[in-house]
Amino acid sequence: MQNFEQIRGHLHTAGYKVTMQEPYVACVELSLGNGRRHQQIFLSELGNDDERSYLRASTVIAPITGIDARRALTFNWQSSVGYLAIGDLDGVPYLQLCENRPYDGLTPAEIDRLVLEIGGLGDSMERALSAEGDLL
Repeated sequence: MQNFEQIRGHLHTAGYKVTMQEPYVACVELSLGNGRRHQQIFLSELGNDDERSYLRASTVIAPITGIDARRALTFNWQSSVGYLAIGDLDGVPYLQLCENRPYDGLTPAEIDRLVLEIGGLGDSMERALSAEGDLL
């Protein structure tokens, strides 16, 4: 994959439910738990100082208010992928799980892995940190 439009094309070809499309941003909604849970994964393009493009896969987990940071960081330490970040969503700071990958070497299979793994792990973290809730 060399550009974001190729990534967007793969999402449509692979049959993902794409709920938002903006320049260099797409949102995929995964249905989990036999349709009882849903997780949104945002895919966006990032630039870097080395002039390489990166794909960021991220999912919102929970507002940081009331979150035990120690539990969240322990969960992240035990995870084999992703990292935690704080980002604003409509002016409210949220804990997010994200992973960045350079476009060089990105394949359709790797995009699928990112979407499914970040989505599934994000949902697990959301359940663990929100008493089994599905906040978003």
